[in-house]
Amino acid sequence: MKICISVASESRNLAKVDLLNASRQADIVEFCLDHLIKEPNVAELIEGIQKPILISCRRREDGGQWQGTEEERLLLLRQAIVAQPEYVELDLEIANKIPRFGKTKRVISFTSLDEPVNDVEEIVNRAVQAKADVVKVTWPTPTLDAAWPMLAAVSQKRDIPVVAAGIGSGGVTFSLLGCKYGAPWIYAALERGMESYAEQPTVSDFEDLYFWRGINTHTRFVGVAGMTAVQQATIKTFNTGFDKLELNYRCLPIFTGRFDRLGKMLDVLKINSIVTGPEAGELVFPLAEKSEDAAKEAGYADLLLKQPEGWQAYNTLWRGMLKSLEARLGKTNDEDRPLDRRNVLVVGHGPATRSIVYGLLRRKPMLSITSPDDKASRKLAEQFNIRHVPFASLYDTLSDVVVFSHAAMQLGHRKTEFNAAYLRPQMTVLDASNLLEETPVLAESRARRCPIVENSEVFAHQLATQFKSITGKELPSSALREALAAE
Repeated sequence: MKICISVASESRNLAKVDLLNASRQADIVEFCLDHLIKEPNVAELIEGIQKPILISCRRREDGGQWQGTEEERLLLLRQAIVAQPEYVELDLEIANKIPRFGKTKRVISFTSLDEPVNDVEEIVNRAVQAKADVVKVTWPTPTLDAAWPMLAAVSQKRDIPVVAAGIGSGGVTFSLLGCKYGAPWIYAALERGMESYAEQPTVSDFEDLYFWRGINTHTRFVGVAGMTAVQQATIKTFNTGFDKLELNYRCLPIFTGRFDRLGKMLDVLKINSIVTGPEAGELVFPLAEKSEDAAKEAGYADLLLKQPEGWQAYNTLWRGMLKSLEARLGKTNDEDRPLDRRNVLVVGHGPATRSIVYGLLRRKPMLSITSPDDKASRKLAEQFNIRHVPFASLYDTLSDVVVFSHAAMQLGHRKTEFNAAYLRPQMTVLDASNLLEETPVLAESRARRCPIVENSEVFAHQLATQFKSITGKELPSSALREALAAE
């Protein structure tokens, strides 16, 4: 498997520098002539580049930046071929107008910017008739569903190689699958801001986040649903752990618009585990045939494992929350129950809140719940048979421990905002609404000298539980440190 770094510079002077920089990291360098403002001397610009060069010059309708006439584009491509690059990309419409020249291989491309295409075989056949050495297909891949025909084209054994580029958030998913299923190369930008199309992954994304060079036909993918900062940190941590332990696993981001088809696609891809978060946890939950009590009560799963009897849903957030909170309250052995008989207030509603309430009820606190949405928090209180506190009455409620799980919580004095004056130095505070960053609530709690449960500790416990459930191995303690240090 090779990586092709796209160079899409506007300046000829910068293009030379970018080509040299790209050649140090790429197996193939794509030089996108359509981005240049002035006409280039291709032979001069690619002279001295020690990696194979792929020349392209795309029209706007193909996702490029070409602003000249079609005759000028054809002339520029013919002149570029004389410079004897390793490859030249020609769209199907013009392929028969530009004859083969020298040893330059022809990448015959088809692009659809508006919608995915299902009949890939027809495109391949047309490209073969146009004397293709490689066939390239490009279309939007906002979901795994949209990339599915591309994957079928790349993974099928045939005489002519097929390379594909997915546009959009699902493009990286397709590229990683391409690494496993035999695509001749994948595309990457040199760095952020230098993409040849929107949302194109960078070479550092593939190297540092996805560890792509370790992917082979035997790699087992772990699906990660969603692409928030939490999911990216999960991918980085797990891939670091896989690499350190020399496990042939890699994380695969999953974007899907139709979860009713997800099960079948996962079976085809031989994916037996999915990690998710609050944003997608409710959506993937119906995929499971069976659920542990924590997942069933919360109606939310952050870990799904394929068992012989089908998909099993698990909820690991509450375990990390409970372990971190009890440690902060002074737990030293298995018999300690520091939460028992303490006044604990949960602020929030939704799937993560349900998970947290479930975990707290594994102990015997005097538990109350509130949120700016009184109707939602009252419903949750009834579900778990705990005390409901109207948000307007929050400030008359005494608490030893306050657990925040409301992602949209704002500090302030309005009716739907949390007044930080409620916090007292003796209150222990945990904010599970964001497990990566210092939230305004945590900052205020520190300023008011409240004992803090670090959200990174909750996250670390959660990831360690998920990692061991998937691999049977302990997550190296250094993996999370390295992942968060890279953020």
